[in-house]
Amino acid sequence: MRERDPRRVFRRHREARARVQIIETPKGIAAPDGSVTTRQVAAVTLPRAELEPMWNAEYLERLARTYWSFLTRVSLGILRVLYKPDSRDIVVLTRPFSLLSFHAPDYDIEPGRGVVTWHIKKGLLVAPMGRGKGFLRLTVERLPPTTGDSGRYVNLVVSSEVANFYPTIRGWGWFAKIGAWLYRITQLSAHVVITNAFLRSLARLDFEPSVVGALRDTAAGATDGSGELPAAATPPGGR
Repeated sequence: MRERDPRRVFRRHREARARVQIIETPKGIAAPDGSVTTRQVAAVTLPRAELEPMWNAEYLERLARTYWSFLTRVSLGILRVLYKPDSRDIVVLTRPFSLLSFHAPDYDIEPGRGVVTWHIKKGLLVAPMGRGKGFLRLTVERLPPTTGDSGRYVNLVVSSEVANFYPTIRGWGWFAKIGAWLYRITQLSAHVVITNAFLRSLARLDFEPSVVGALRDTAAGATDGSGELPAAATPPGGR
């Protein structure tokens, strides 16, 4: 067995500026109508000094951009995200091979909580009855301090959820049971692995600049340590 290079181990620990633990990895819940819901959750602990400069609306948008960029990297560039004013398309290299098409994201910003939601439009992975239904959602929630907490560290809960999604591979009629099995061992398994890897990558706190920059100008509204995101940061129409 090849010996581990201590320099690589040290470098990996040095790059990890936060601690991430996956706390919920469901198998996926299938409804009688053929829709599927899955939610993955991670607990993130990081120094307060690291979080405060990032606890603003701009970084919520950058988190969303980092999610799509991570998908492109792990697929070795095969999957790409194409940005349009009213949509986000996941394609295989280029159009017309659109696997998933979403509406432009909605941002929901509350005290201590930020949510990005992409509503599903259509795509090769979406069954005809699922077009215009379901969503992909990223949520970041800041937990209140516990008794005896020194205040040096902050705990977050970050979740990724796909809800009311109708996979094409599941099919319908007599094939539905076979299709459900195929979905679990292929598409769902890949989604869980990639999403968990993305959640773990948050330990580096390396967020890419947004392509659209809808919330970039709201960074001045960052909190002063109260743990609240400015509600006024949401752009008109939530896009």
